[in-house]
Amino acid sequence: MKDLKNPVETEKQEWRKRQNQQRLKTGLTVFSPVFLLLIWEILSRSGLIDARFFPPPTAIVSTFIELLTSGQLFHHINISLFRIFAGFLLGVIPGIILGLCMGLYAPIRHFLSPLIMALMPIPTLALLPIILIIFGIGEVSKVVTIAGSVFFPVVINTVAGVISIDSIYLDVAKNYGASRRDFFLKIALPGSLPVMLEGIQMGQAIALLTIVAAEMMGARSGIGYLIWTSYSAFLLKEMFVGLILISFFGYIFSLLLRWLQRKLIPWR
Repeated sequence: MKDLKNPVETEKQEWRKRQNQQRLKTGLTVFSPVFLLLIWEILSRSGLIDARFFPPPTAIVSTFIELLTSGQLFHHINISLFRIFAGFLLGVIPGIILGLCMGLYAPIRHFLSPLIMALMPIPTLALLPIILIIFGIGEVSKVVTIAGSVFFPVVINTVAGVISIDSIYLDVAKNYGASRRDFFLKIALPGSLPVMLEGIQMGQAIALLTIVAAEMMGARSGIGYLIWTSYSAFLLKEMFVGLILISFFGYIFSLLLRWLQRKLIPWR
Protein backbone atom coordinates (compact mmCIF):
# COMPACT_ATOMS: atom_id res chain seq x y z
CA MET A 1 0.00 0.00 0.00
CA LYS A 2 1.41 3.40 -1.03
CA ASP A 3 2.01 6.01 1.66
CA LEU A 4 -0.49 8.82 1.62
CA LYS A 5 0.95 12.34 1.70
CA ASN A 6 0.27 14.48 4.73
CA PRO A 7 -2.42 16.99 3.58
CA VAL A 8 -0.89 19.73 5.76
CA GLU A 9 2.53 19.21 4.20
CA THR A 10 0.98 19.16 0.72
CA GLU A 11 -0.77 22.46 1.41
CA LYS A 12 2.50 23.97 2.67
CA GLN A 13 4.27 22.91 -0.52
CA GLU A 14 1.53 24.43 -2.65
CA TRP A 15 1.73 27.65 -0.64
CA ARG A 16 5.52 27.82 -1.07
CA LYS A 17 5.10 27.19 -4.79
CA ARG A 18 2.61 30.07 -5.09
CA GLN A 19 4.92 32.33 -3.08
CA ASN A 20 7.87 31.51 -5.31
CA GLN A 21 5.79 32.19 -8.42
CA GLN A 22 4.69 35.55 -6.98
CA ARG A 23 8.30 36.48 -6.17
CA LEU A 24 9.31 35.57 -9.72
CA LYS A 25 6.55 37.76 -11.19
CA THR A 26 7.51 40.67 -8.90
CA GLY A 27 11.19 40.24 -9.79
CA LEU A 28 10.46 40.27 -13.51
CA THR A 29 8.24 43.35 -13.12
CA VAL A 30 11.03 45.23 -11.34
CA PHE A 31 13.84 43.88 -13.53
CA SER A 32 12.35 44.82 -16.91
CA PRO A 33 12.54 48.64 -16.53
CA VAL A 34 15.93 48.40 -14.78
CA PHE A 35 17.24 46.29 -17.65
CA LEU A 36 15.93 48.77 -20.22
CA LEU A 37 17.56 51.72 -18.40
CA LEU A 38 20.84 49.81 -18.12
CA ILE A 39 20.89 49.07 -21.84
CA TRP A 40 20.03 52.71 -22.57
CA GLU A 41 22.87 53.90 -20.32
CA ILE A 42 25.41 51.60 -21.97
CA LEU A 43 24.36 52.49 -25.52
CA SER A 44 24.41 56.22 -24.79
CA ARG A 45 27.74 56.19 -22.95
CA SER A 46 29.39 54.04 -25.62
CA GLY A 47 28.20 56.28 -28.45
CA LEU A 48 26.13 53.58 -30.15
CA ILE A 49 23.17 55.95 -29.92
CA ASP A 50 23.45 59.74 -30.12
CA ALA A 51 23.63 61.09 -26.56
CA ARG A 52 22.38 64.47 -27.78
CA PHE A 53 19.00 62.92 -28.60
CA PHE A 54 19.04 60.09 -26.04
CA PRO A 55 21.01 61.33 -23.02
CA PRO A 56 21.99 58.61 -20.50
CA PRO A 57 19.48 57.97 -17.71
CA THR A 58 22.01 59.06 -15.07
CA ALA A 59 22.20 62.50 -16.73
CA ILE A 60 18.38 62.67 -16.81
CA VAL A 61 18.26 61.82 -13.09
CA SER A 62 20.80 64.58 -12.42
CA THR A 63 18.62 67.06 -14.34
CA PHE A 64 15.56 65.84 -12.44
CA ILE A 65 17.28 66.58 -9.11
CA GLU A 66 18.31 70.05 -10.30
CA LEU A 67 14.75 70.90 -11.37
CA LEU A 68 13.40 69.47 -8.13
CA THR A 69 15.74 71.43 -5.85
CA SER A 70 15.06 74.66 -7.74
CA GLY A 71 11.31 74.26 -7.08
CA GLN A 72 10.48 74.61 -10.78
CA LEU A 73 9.41 70.98 -11.11
CA PHE A 74 7.04 71.13 -8.12
CA HIS A 75 5.25 74.06 -9.73
CA HIS A 76 4.66 72.18 -13.00
CA ILE A 77 3.61 68.98 -11.18
CA ASN A 78 1.13 70.75 -8.90
CA ILE A 79 -0.50 72.58 -11.80
CA SER A 80 -0.81 69.43 -13.92
CA LEU A 81 -2.15 67.27 -11.07
CA PHE A 82 -4.78 69.88 -10.26
CA ARG A 83 -5.91 69.96 -13.90
CA ILE A 84 -5.92 66.16 -14.14
CA PHE A 85 -7.93 65.57 -10.95
CA ALA A 86 -10.40 68.38 -11.60
CA GLY A 87 -10.96 67.32 -15.22
CA PHE A 88 -11.13 63.65 -14.26
CA LEU A 89 -13.85 64.25 -11.65
CA LEU A 90 -15.73 66.62 -13.96
CA GLY A 91 -15.81 63.89 -16.61
CA VAL A 92 -16.34 60.82 -14.41
CA ILE A 93 -19.20 61.99 -12.17
CA PRO A 94 -21.57 63.15 -14.96
CA GLY A 95 -20.50 60.13 -17.02
CA ILE A 96 -21.56 57.72 -14.26
CA ILE A 97 -24.87 59.50 -13.58
CA LEU A 98 -25.81 59.73 -17.25
CA GLY A 99 -24.64 56.16 -17.89
CA LEU A 100 -26.86 54.84 -15.09
CA CYS A 101 -29.84 56.77 -16.45
CA MET A 102 -29.27 55.51 -19.98
CA GLY A 103 -28.80 51.95 -18.79
CA LEU A 104 -31.94 51.90 -16.64
CA TYR A 105 -34.31 53.83 -18.92
CA ALA A 106 -34.55 52.82 -22.56
CA PRO A 107 -36.15 56.11 -23.78
CA ILE A 108 -33.20 58.10 -22.41
CA ARG A 109 -30.78 55.59 -23.96
CA HIS A 110 -32.39 55.74 -27.38
CA PHE A 111 -32.55 59.54 -27.27
CA LEU A 112 -28.93 60.15 -26.22
CA SER A 113 -27.10 57.23 -27.86
CA PRO A 114 -26.97 58.81 -31.37
CA LEU A 115 -25.56 62.04 -29.90
CA ILE A 116 -22.90 60.22 -27.91
CA MET A 117 -21.97 57.94 -30.81
CA ALA A 118 -21.65 60.99 -33.08
CA LEU A 119 -19.53 63.05 -30.68
CA MET A 120 -17.33 60.27 -29.30
CA PRO A 121 -15.10 59.82 -32.42
CA ILE A 122 -14.21 63.53 -32.43
CA PRO A 123 -10.90 63.98 -30.57
CA THR A 124 -11.32 66.40 -27.70
CA LEU A 125 -8.16 68.19 -28.78
CA ALA A 126 -9.80 68.90 -32.13
CA LEU A 127 -12.43 70.83 -30.20
CA LEU A 128 -9.81 72.76 -28.25
CA PRO A 129 -10.16 75.92 -30.38
CA ILE A 130 -13.90 75.99 -29.65
CA ILE A 131 -13.24 75.29 -25.95
CA LEU A 132 -10.76 78.17 -25.85
CA ILE A 133 -13.28 80.50 -27.50
CA ILE A 134 -15.98 79.58 -24.96
CA PHE A 135 -13.91 79.24 -21.77
CA GLY A 136 -10.84 81.34 -22.54
CA ILE A 137 -7.20 80.36 -22.11
CA GLY A 138 -7.32 79.97 -18.33
CA GLU A 139 -7.55 76.87 -16.16
CA VAL A 140 -11.21 76.18 -16.99
CA SER A 141 -10.44 75.36 -20.62
CA LYS A 142 -7.78 72.79 -19.60
CA VAL A 143 -10.12 71.15 -17.10
CA VAL A 144 -13.00 71.03 -19.60
CA THR A 145 -10.72 69.51 -22.26
CA ILE A 146 -9.72 66.69 -19.92
CA ALA A 147 -13.30 66.19 -18.73
CA GLY A 148 -14.51 65.85 -22.32
CA SER A 149 -11.96 63.16 -23.11
CA VAL A 150 -12.76 61.20 -19.92
CA PHE A 151 -16.56 61.48 -20.16
CA PHE A 152 -17.20 59.23 -23.16
CA PRO A 153 -15.42 55.99 -22.10
CA VAL A 154 -17.01 56.29 -18.65
CA VAL A 155 -20.57 56.82 -19.87
CA ILE A 156 -20.35 54.08 -22.52
CA ASN A 157 -18.89 51.50 -20.12
CA THR A 158 -21.42 52.43 -17.43
CA VAL A 159 -24.32 51.90 -19.87
CA ALA A 160 -22.83 48.55 -20.91
CA GLY A 161 -22.46 47.56 -17.26
CA VAL A 162 -26.07 48.37 -16.41
CA ILE A 163 -27.42 46.57 -19.48
CA SER A 164 -25.38 43.47 -18.59
CA ILE A 165 -27.12 43.15 -15.19
CA ASP A 166 -29.32 40.06 -15.08
CA SER A 167 -32.94 41.15 -15.54
CA ILE A 168 -34.02 38.95 -12.64
CA TYR A 169 -32.54 41.49 -10.20
CA LEU A 170 -34.55 44.29 -11.78
CA ASP A 171 -37.73 42.21 -11.69
CA VAL A 172 -37.26 41.34 -8.02
CA ALA A 173 -36.68 45.00 -7.17
CA LYS A 174 -39.85 46.02 -9.02
CA ASN A 175 -41.89 43.31 -7.27
CA TYR A 176 -40.72 44.55 -3.89
CA GLY A 177 -41.51 48.16 -4.76
CA ALA A 178 -37.95 49.49 -4.90
CA SER A 179 -37.70 53.23 -5.29
CA ARG A 180 -35.72 54.95 -8.03
CA ARG A 181 -33.01 55.69 -5.48
CA ASP A 182 -32.78 51.96 -4.68
CA PHE A 183 -32.55 51.13 -8.38
CA PHE A 184 -29.65 53.51 -8.76
CA LEU A 185 -27.68 52.83 -5.57
CA LYS A 186 -28.46 49.17 -4.79
CA ILE A 187 -28.85 47.59 -8.24
CA ALA A 188 -27.52 49.64 -11.14
CA LEU A 189 -24.44 51.10 -9.44
CA PRO A 190 -23.02 47.93 -7.85
CA GLY A 191 -24.12 45.78 -10.79
CA SER A 192 -22.32 47.96 -13.32
CA LEU A 193 -19.17 48.51 -11.24
CA PRO A 194 -16.94 45.91 -12.95
CA VAL A 195 -17.47 47.34 -16.43
CA MET A 196 -17.70 50.93 -15.17
CA LEU A 197 -14.30 50.72 -13.48
CA GLU A 198 -12.76 49.54 -16.72
CA GLY A 199 -14.10 52.71 -18.35
CA ILE A 200 -12.69 54.81 -15.50
CA GLN A 201 -9.33 53.06 -15.92
CA MET A 202 -9.41 53.92 -19.61
CA GLY A 203 -10.44 57.47 -18.76
CA GLN A 204 -7.44 58.09 -16.51
CA ALA A 205 -5.07 57.02 -19.28
CA ILE A 206 -6.82 59.35 -21.74
CA ALA A 207 -6.66 62.18 -19.16
CA LEU A 208 -2.86 61.93 -19.06
CA LEU A 209 -2.63 61.94 -22.84
CA THR A 210 -4.94 64.94 -23.04
CA ILE A 211 -3.24 67.04 -20.37
CA VAL A 212 0.11 66.82 -22.14
CA ALA A 213 -1.35 67.91 -25.47
CA ALA A 214 -3.54 70.62 -23.90
CA GLU A 215 -0.62 72.11 -21.99
CA MET A 216 1.50 72.11 -25.13
CA MET A 217 -1.07 74.17 -27.05
CA GLY A 218 -2.35 76.77 -24.63
CA ALA A 219 -0.56 76.89 -21.28
CA ARG A 220 2.29 78.60 -19.49
CA SER A 221 2.87 75.89 -16.91
CA GLY A 222 2.47 72.16 -16.36
CA ILE A 223 4.31 69.02 -17.36
CA GLY A 224 3.14 69.25 -20.98
CA TYR A 225 4.39 72.83 -21.14
CA LEU A 226 7.74 71.68 -19.72
CA ILE A 227 8.02 68.95 -22.36
CA TRP A 228 7.18 71.28 -25.25
CA THR A 229 9.37 74.22 -24.23
CA SER A 230 12.28 71.88 -23.47
CA TYR A 231 11.93 70.29 -26.90
CA SER A 232 11.70 73.72 -28.57
CA ALA A 233 14.91 74.83 -26.85
CA PHE A 234 16.61 71.46 -27.51
CA LEU A 235 16.90 70.83 -23.76
CA LEU A 236 16.24 67.12 -24.18
CA LYS A 237 17.19 66.12 -20.63
CA GLU A 238 14.40 68.34 -19.29
CA MET A 239 12.06 66.94 -21.95
CA PHE A 240 12.79 63.36 -20.84
CA VAL A 241 12.17 64.38 -17.22
CA GLY A 242 8.66 65.48 -18.23
CA LEU A 243 8.02 62.31 -20.23
CA ILE A 244 9.17 60.09 -17.36
CA LEU A 245 6.95 62.01 -14.93
CA ILE A 246 3.89 61.42 -17.12
CA SER A 247 4.77 57.72 -17.32
CA PHE A 248 5.25 57.56 -13.54
CA PHE A 249 1.92 59.23 -12.75
CA GLY A 250 0.14 56.98 -15.24
CA TYR A 251 1.56 53.91 -13.48
CA ILE A 252 0.65 55.22 -10.00
CA PHE A 253 -2.90 56.15 -11.03
CA SER A 254 -3.35 52.73 -12.60
CA LEU A 255 -2.22 51.01 -9.37
CA LEU A 256 -4.59 53.16 -7.30
CA LEU A 257 -7.55 52.36 -9.53
CA ARG A 258 -6.77 48.64 -9.47
CA TRP A 259 -6.53 48.79 -5.67
CA LEU A 260 -9.92 50.54 -5.61
CA GLN A 261 -11.29 47.88 -7.95
CA ARG A 262 -10.17 45.11 -5.58
CA LYS A 263 -11.83 46.90 -2.65
CA LEU A 264 -15.13 47.64 -4.40
CA ILE A 265 -15.53 44.35 -6.26
CA PRO A 266 -13.46 41.76 -4.33
CA TRP A 267 -15.34 38.91 -6.03
CA ARG A 268 -13.72 39.71 -9.39
